Amino acid sequence: MSAVPDSSTERVKIFVRLLDEGTEASRPTEAISLGHGLFKVLATPDYNPEDEVWEFPPGATVRGVTRRNEDSEYLLATKP
Repeated sequence: MSAVPDSSTERVKIFVRLLDEGTEASRPTEAISLGHGLFKVLATPDYNPEDEVWEFPPGATVRGVTRRNEDSEYLLATKP
């Protein structure tokens, strides 16, 4: 099953890398599909830019790249 949505209005889970964490980390959040592999990042309910620095902040347009870990596929936010 692919993590890429079919509908251009569908909300999907996407992972955004966290900066300044000391180790590689990412935060799951929602995004709205804009079509052609592009997504608009949405904030989590507890988003706090002073607590976590996201590589792409809420409102940013990103490209969703499908990645695979040992259990499943997921979308990772990258530069458009």
